Amino acid sequence: MKVDERKRSGEERRRILLQWLKESEEPLTGQILAEKLNVSRQVIVQDISLLKAKNEPIIATAQGYVYLREKESAHSFKRIIACNHTPAQTEAELNLIVDHGVFIRDVIIEHPIYGEMTASLVIKNRRDVKQFIQKMEDSKASYLSDLTEGTHLHTLEADTIEQLDEVCLAFKKAGFLLEKENESEVNP
Repeated sequence: MKVDERKRSGEERRRILLQWLKESEEPLTGQILAEKLNVSRQVIVQDISLLKAKNEPIIATAQGYVYLREKESAHSFKRIIACNHTPAQTEAELNLIVDHGVFIRDVIIEHPIYGEMTASLVIKNRRDVKQFIQKMEDSKASYLSDLTEGTHLHTLEADTIEQLDEVCLAFKKAGFLLEKENESEVNP
C-alpha cells in the first residue's frame, strides 16, 4: 500500500479501499487509509459506509477496518458466554480468553431501549487486547457493558471444545461467568 498523491473519484477510491482491505491480513485504520489516499479520515468513514451499503462484509474493530473472509470463521467451535464484571476487570477478562487460544469475535449487550447491540472486537492475542484497552483509554470511551451494569455476552471461537470449556471454567473461578443456562453453542 503506497501513498497516493493524486485526487481520485469516489468510486475509484472505494475500489482501491476495497482491494486494500481484501488483501490485508491485519486491520487497517481509517487514519492510515486516509493518509495513503491523501483524503480526510471522514472521507474514509463515508467510503466504508458506502461499501457496507453495497453489502461488502467490512467491520470496524478497535484495531481498524477488516474485510471478513471465510477463513476468519475457520474455528470449529463457537460459544456465546454471558459475563459480568467491572470496567477495571476488562483487560483481565480479555487476556483470560486469549490465553486459552480462543478468538473473541464480539461483545453483545441487551439495551432496554435499543435492544441487542453488537460491537465487533476481533481479538486473538494479548497484543490485540493491549491495543483495544489503549484505544479505550485514549478515546475516553465507555464500554458497552457500562450500559448494562457490567452484563454482556461474548461470541468466542476456538479450534476445540475443550478450549471453550477451559475458558468457561476460568471465568467461573474469576467470578466473570453468569449462569450456565445463558450459554449457547454453535458447531458450524
